Amino acid sequence: MTCKSIRLRRIMTGARTILAPLDHGVGMGPINGLIDMRKTVSNMREGGADAVVVHKGVVKAVSDSLGNMGLIVHCSASTSISADPNAKTLVCSVEEAIQRGADGGSIHVNLGADSEQEMLGDFAVISQSCNDYNIPLLAMMYVRGHDVKDTPENIAIAARCAYELGADIIKVPYTGTPDTFEKVVKGVAVPVVMAGGAKSDDKQVLQAIRDALDVGAAGVAIGRNVFQHSQPIKMMNAVAAIVHKDKDVESAIQLLKK
Repeated sequence: MTCKSIRLRRIMTGARTILAPLDHGVGMGPINGLIDMRKTVSNMREGGADAVVVHKGVVKAVSDSLGNMGLIVHCSASTSISADPNAKTLVCSVEEAIQRGADGGSIHVNLGADSEQEMLGDFAVISQSCNDYNIPLLAMMYVRGHDVKDTPENIAIAARCAYELGADIIKVPYTGTPDTFEKVVKGVAVPVVMAGGAKSDDKQVLQAIRDALDVGAAGVAIGRNVFQHSQPIKMMNAVAAIVHKDKDVESAIQLLKK
């Protein structure tokens, strides 16, 4: 068993995973749900998440709340008040992520943005470092730019791009239908997780997760739809019931009513 596979086992439960991205504060500030990071991380753990994604400065504050969850340190960022919020830049090296106890590193790339070339260059740097240090790489891939749309075809390109450049886990938005998402999943040979997206209706979110899993997704990377929920632990319980217990949506919804 390699060092990378050992670390992957801290991030995934078998072939599936629930990642809780909590990296929004750099770009969006102290939004609802991310004020008390210790409490938020504790809620993710109690609800059944496999790993959290945070920026390096947060690690010290939340380390005691992690329990058995995996830790992924995010290596790129931008802010909502930037002249170009789509332009992500490196803010952490893989070496520093490991020094802070990371089980994995992650990078965000917006294909179609004006700065796509620079972001792909950063991807190459982080991918090489992750390979050198035997640490898994989560690639958060989006299609965001002036003249492009996040169509299923373009999301499939984004996933394939991440796969070919060395990602170990790929996060992409849901394409809207199981058939189109299946093409995304089948286009790569590494785990694909569905992005949870902006805060939405509970049943709609859970149905999308169920549909994605049914066509081969490895899980979900869900943030705001859990940490901004009025009952975050119960919502994560519902997600975990679908991802790790293969429950249907109605069974998961019942967990929110208890």
